[in-house]
Amino acid sequence: MGNRRVLIVDDEPDVVESITFRLELENIECLAARDGAEGLRIAQEELPDLIILDVMMPKITGYKVARALKQDERCRHIPIILLTARSQAGDRMLGVDSGANDYMTKPFDLDGLTGKVLKYLGK
Repeated sequence: MGNRRVLIVDDEPDVVESITFRLELENIECLAARDGAEGLRIAQEELPDLIILDVMMPKITGYKVARALKQDERCRHIPIILLTARSQAGDRMLGVDSGANDYMTKPFDLDGLTGKVLKYLGK
């Protein structure tokens, strides 16, 4: 199997850049989107192997993006890691209900996130 591809959907360029840099060290190709609508479009067009998804974004929230992807026959198998500043128990439940496979809060440990990505990618 060739390089794995991860879609990073976050409206904070520094977050996207730091995750991309770290994952590329693991030979993982990274795609990026700056808002929920763009993230949903890229996910449906490119069918990445995993999606790292912020919750609070312009246009469409991460919860709605996750829900839409899990209802899409072609995308429902793609693991989703929600990465968000929202840390309340209710937020986590909403993440699970939206179909996310995992949930991490910001600020986050880059090595911890990388470990989760590698686990889901089977590396």
